[in-house]
Amino acid sequence: MITAVAGEGDGMAGGGVYVPFTLAGEQVLARGGGERRELLEVLRPSPERVEPPCPHFGVCGGCALQHWAHGPYLDWKVGRLRTTLARERLDAEILPAFAAAPGTRRRFALHARRGDRDAARAGYKARKSWDLVDIETCPISDPRLVAAIPALKRLAAPLFEHPKSAPTLHVTLTAAGLDIDITGVEARSGGLSADARVELAERAGEAGFARVTLAGEAAYMARQPKVRLGAATVALPPGAFLQATVGAEAAMGAFVAQAAAGAARIADLYCGVGTFTFRLAEIAPVHAADFAPAAIQALNAGVATAPGLKGVTAEGRDLVRRPVLAEELKKTDVAVFDPPRAGAVEQTAELARSSVARVIGVSCNPATFARDARALVDAGFTLERVLPVDQFLWSAHVELVGVFSR
Repeated sequence: MITAVAGEGDGMAGGGVYVPFTLAGEQVLARGGGERRELLEVLRPSPERVEPPCPHFGVCGGCALQHWAHGPYLDWKVGRLRTTLARERLDAEILPAFAAAPGTRRRFALHARRGDRDAARAGYKARKSWDLVDIETCPISDPRLVAAIPALKRLAAPLFEHPKSAPTLHVTLTAAGLDIDITGVEARSGGLSADARVELAERAGEAGFARVTLAGEAAYMARQPKVRLGAATVALPPGAFLQATVGAEAAMGAFVAQAAAGAARIADLYCGVGTFTFRLAEIAPVHAADFAPAAIQALNAGVATAPGLKGVTAEGRDLVRRPVLAEELKKTDVAVFDPPRAGAVEQTAELARSSVARVIGVSCNPATFARDARALVDAGFTLERVLPVDQFLWSAHVELVGVFSR
C-alpha cells in the first residue's frame, strides 16, 4: 500500500520503500530489493490517477508525475514548499500557485549520441540512468521546439569526430527563432574540424535556425536571438539564462513589480540579462549586478530599447566573493535577489545588515531560500507572502517568490 508521495515524486510505502509512478492509497505490485523498487502493476488505482499524455513517460527521466491529476499534484507541490519553510520556523501567507500549461516551455536540452551520417540520436536521459531516450515528442515543450527535433538531430550528426564527444544541445526559442548552444564536444584534441564546422553551419541554415554556438563560440548566425523583457528588447548572449516559460516569467515579474511598488531606489542582485530589471526600472532607478559580464553587457544594451525607464546602472560582480555591502545599500529601499540553486548566503548577510526596508527573494530551490530567509527574519524582517511557481511541469521541482518587510 502506498501511503504518500515523497519528495522526489515517488510513492512511499511502509518501511521506507519507494515505488515510482504511484500515488497515495494505491495497492501496487513492485519488485526489487532495498528502498527503491520497480513498479510492475497498479492493482488498485487512486481516483487521482490519470492517463499520462506522453508516450515516453516512465522511461524518460524528464517527468515524474504525469500520472497525477493536476489539482492534487499542484496541492502536493505547495504542501512541500510549506513544509520546507516550516523546517526553518518560517510562517507566511502562501498564495495560490502559478502553474505553467503544457506546451509552453521555451527551452530544453537535448543530449546527442552518434547515429548515422544523416542524423544523430537525440533526446533526454532515461530515469536514474545515463542511457538516452530518443524522443520524438515532448508535451511540456513549445510545439515549435518539438517540430525542430528532427532538424536538431541532423544538426548534431557532424559533432562526433572525437570518440569522447557527448554533445548537449541547449535550445532556446526566441523572437528570432531557435538559438542553440552546444556543449560537450571534445575540445582538447582541437575541437571540430573545418569540414565539420562547415557541415554544421550548412545544416543550421537549412533548418532556419537563428544562431548556433559551440560552448559560446559562434559557429553560425543568421539572426541575433532576442527576447522581450518588460519594455526592453534584449539581444541574448550565447547560453544566456531565461525563465523556462514566458508565462512564469510574466507572473513572477508582475509579482516582483507589485511588491516593489513605491520604491525610491531598487537593487536587482543576480540580475542576469534583466528578467526583473526592466520591469523594476519603470518604478524607480535600479542598480543591477550579476557575475556574468556577457549578461551585464546585454542588459546595458537593452536599456536603449526601452525609453521612459527611471534609470538603470549595471555592474559585473561576483556576489559570493564580493556581495553588495550594506553600506552601498544606504539609499536603497527595495532589494531583489534571484540567486542560483546554492542560494545567496553572503549577499543575504549584507541585506540583513542593511537599512533596506523590503526584500524580494526569487528562488529555484526552496531549501536554500528557507535558509537565507531565516537569516533575514533573524535580522528583523518578516516573510509576509510567498508565490509558489510551477514552471517545470510534472516534475518534483517547485520555485517561489517571497516578500520580506521590516
